[in-house]
Amino acid sequence: MTGESISVLEGDTFVVSDRRGDIAGSPDQPHGLFHQDTRILSRWRLTVDGNLPRVLSTDDVDYFSVQFFLAPPHGTVYDDASFSIFRKRAVGDGFHEDLTVINHTSETLELELFLEVGADFADLFEVKDALAKKGQHEVRIEDGQLVLGYRREKFLRETRVAASAPEAELGADGIRFRLSIPPQREWTTCLDVLAAVHAFGAAPRRTKYGHGDSQARPNMRLSLEEWIEAAPALSSDWQSLELTYRRSLIDLAALRFYPPILAEMALPAAGLPWFMAVFGRDSLITSYQALPYTPELAETTLQVLAARQGSRVDDFRDEEPGKILHELRLGELTAFEERPHSPYYGTADATPLFLVLLDEVERWTGNVDLVRELEAEARAALAWIDDYGDRDGDGYVEYERRNTDTGLENQCWKDSWNSILFADGRLASGPIATCEIQGYVYDAKRRCARLARDVWGDPALAARLEDAAAALKERFNADFWVSEREFFALALDGDKQQVDSLTSNIGHLLWSGIVEDDKADAIARHLLGPKLFSGWGVRTMAEGERGYNPLGYHVGTVWPHDSSLVAAGLARYGYREGAGRIAFAVLEAAAFFRHRLPEVFAGYPRGQTGFPVEYPTACSPQAWASGAPLLFVTTLLGLESGPNGISMDPVLPDGIGRLELPVEGVVGARRGVPTHASHERRVVAAEDPVPSVASAGEFFHHLQRIIEPARTLGIKATYRFDVTGVGSWRLVVDDGRLSVLEGDGQADCILGMSEDVLLKIVRGEQRPATAFLTGLLTMEGDVTLAPKLDKLFSPARADDRGD
Repeated sequence: MTGESISVLEGDTFVVSDRRGDIAGSPDQPHGLFHQDTRILSRWRLTVDGNLPRVLSTDDVDYFSVQFFLAPPHGTVYDDASFSIFRKRAVGDGFHEDLTVINHTSETLELELFLEVGADFADLFEVKDALAKKGQHEVRIEDGQLVLGYRREKFLRETRVAASAPEAELGADGIRFRLSIPPQREWTTCLDVLAAVHAFGAAPRRTKYGHGDSQARPNMRLSLEEWIEAAPALSSDWQSLELTYRRSLIDLAALRFYPPILAEMALPAAGLPWFMAVFGRDSLITSYQALPYTPELAETTLQVLAARQGSRVDDFRDEEPGKILHELRLGELTAFEERPHSPYYGTADATPLFLVLLDEVERWTGNVDLVRELEAEARAALAWIDDYGDRDGDGYVEYERRNTDTGLENQCWKDSWNSILFADGRLASGPIATCEIQGYVYDAKRRCARLARDVWGDPALAARLEDAAAALKERFNADFWVSEREFFALALDGDKQQVDSLTSNIGHLLWSGIVEDDKADAIARHLLGPKLFSGWGVRTMAEGERGYNPLGYHVGTVWPHDSSLVAAGLARYGYREGAGRIAFAVLEAAAFFRHRLPEVFAGYPRGQTGFPVEYPTACSPQAWASGAPLLFVTTLLGLESGPNGISMDPVLPDGIGRLELPVEGVVGARRGVPTHASHERRVVAAEDPVPSVASAGEFFHHLQRIIEPARTLGIKATYRFDVTGVGSWRLVVDDGRLSVLEGDGQADCILGMSEDVLLKIVRGEQRPATAFLTGLLTMEGDVTLAPKLDKLFSPARADDRGD
């Protein structure tokens, strides 16, 4: 908790309030209760006899709960408050709040409490803008609850508010309590705020946490304590490190959530408050950082991202076949395709990082079953790198947005508009090939060569990938090397000119292994020199560059996750002392943030400030910042997993005398791995031309010719389509085989829609995901099958690269 805002979270539900516990959402005060990318409560304001109470103290009990201690608005210098107010809030599927008033006097206390309640149902993307909703709001009293609703066509969201006290008087603007509290007694009511998102079924009957609940129930099969105990127990003579390590594990548990359309798989959201959603790059790097400690994150992240892998060319979403998504949102603007996040694919680095993580999971866990399961997706990702990522055939992966209205201009990890600058401060123009993405591609191809040889049983593919990686490394070290300054350029611009500013990206090159040995010394000197190293971590851009700004989001600040990858890269090339210096500095900074590293902090020199300066809008907790201490520990201990099991070779900085981690607690007891494995998939050929269809009957009659057989690989499910007023059909998909049966019957997933919506989906005019969010398509049964509909109904055009 920092400044005047207090935040608590549970998965994709979170509350941002002031220090009284009040919510007063506005464009310039982004408070609220948020659930699935919608602000379902924008006003929650408590007054006593018309006045705001004073704050005594605020305490965040746990990641999901907070307590507010309040007093009357007026008092003397010797505060003789006649009563006090205690608010205890726990977040989950809405929130539960215990509101208690304590009478400290010897007389009966007469008070009128009023809780102002309101909901604007702003999409997260609207919160900081002037709100101009296109739907209709409603307020009603129903079954003893205050119901706030919003409807736009079939898009419906509701907030239900209930109070347990008999004194509660519900009104359109809130809840009034006229109280008479006996001397030295207290009065309490339970307040429940429930979120109802009707696209995903009935609203929950109660919030996740109720009166008196104090034990965390994170979104996973383990309790919080079981989650912490399952990770290896770190012990050190530096207590601050122990506290930071534990805080990281707790925050990674807190950030986990189940996307409603992938309800059986939890993965970490990117960060609170504005990135509580699926983010490809963030989830992949976080999972990599935490892999030796909490491997489940990596395995579910890979499965979720594979389920949503790009399958078509879609300019609006920057989607291409084989591409890994950037961001998935569920709010109104996404549902009505006013924003492209259903999902949005505007990132060039998530795809190679997906392959890096897939190999890393097998190295640590020996889970060859997962590698086999995701073989098709891995091959599609490799194809994207060469066919779409390399836009002009020069051997480098470039990016340039297809969606020029709402797409991201920069599609690397430094994705702000002004992050790619020349040394003289000029903005680079696209298509842009940033240096670190080439490193990720190099690493991905080398890793997939190993998987192809050892797991997929394809030595020919392994040889091609190894040759391609070697050629990329040689070419990269020539084309990106800025010889007069002895470092690698940040990028090549659209004219293949070196973008010659000095940045932290060069540390990612060490992490990937693409740097030739004779250049590593120079890179290490820059990373540890005063221009890049602030004393608290590695700056994103070096001091002295024309674009440098210690408060610039990607042009001079320190990002803990960035520094963790830099330290890992230095260690990879043998610069263990330098790696320890960076790790120790960032871990020291954590103590100034109550052991919870924020997303980013200012890049001022340590000698100038004496403490790390907060970045004003940093997310905290933030997934890859929470993962950074875990990767630092891995680096300091020299922890590695190989064919012979876990090895450890610690090199500790001066500030740490003892650092212990039981090897038997670290993931990596590798199971036996066969030298190769393969399995055959049968694909039924489609020879006839694809017909156009004008009705649901025609569509299902010709379905086996419309859907390319390759689209059914990896899918085993029965879908039933109930087309309103027309009829029902079942689509049976069996990993390369496809059959259609007319009439109703049992199915894994039942979809209801009009004939018009069905035909729009078939023609590519409507995405199944957005039809679902807006209520045009209903679904029963296994909703985790929903992403596979995009794959079935979207044959990729191999010749459409948008060059």
